Amino acid sequence: MLNIGGLKDGIVLDHIQAGKSMDIYKYLKLDKLDCQVAIIKNAKSSKMGRKDILKIEGGLDVVDLDVLGYIDCNITVNIIKNEQIVEKKVVRLPKKLTNIIKCKNPRCITSIEQELPHVFLLADEEHPVYRCAYCEEKHK
Repeated sequence: MLNIGGLKDGIVLDHIQAGKSMDIYKYLKLDKLDCQVAIIKNAKSSKMGRKDILKIEGGLDVVDLDVLGYIDCNITVNIIKNEQIVEKKVVRLPKKLTNIIKCKNPRCITSIEQELPHVFLLADEEHPVYRCAYCEEKHK
């Protein structure tokens, strides 16, 4: 049995689809932060079979809920204070993504105007499809 120590103050990202924790680590730029991060991959789960868990020392300001919703909208965010869960947040599929994904269309204005933000809008909620707000290119 693997045992990862408790967290005094921070965030626990639970119910991450197995194998997605490294995507979250990359998108949240956790490697740039000066805090402890524990990644638990393929943990046993009665609800999901297998899941990943991320434990992040520090405040909620390090977590972009839109990124989490984009990667996996079933993630649960547990806020920990004094070793107790004080709040649970459920992420949702975001309606709008800004500077999370980039438009691949070479004719898009974002390819020419480098300082423009990359904005994508949710086009199909049932099959999560995002389209560029400028050129309507579908993100793959």
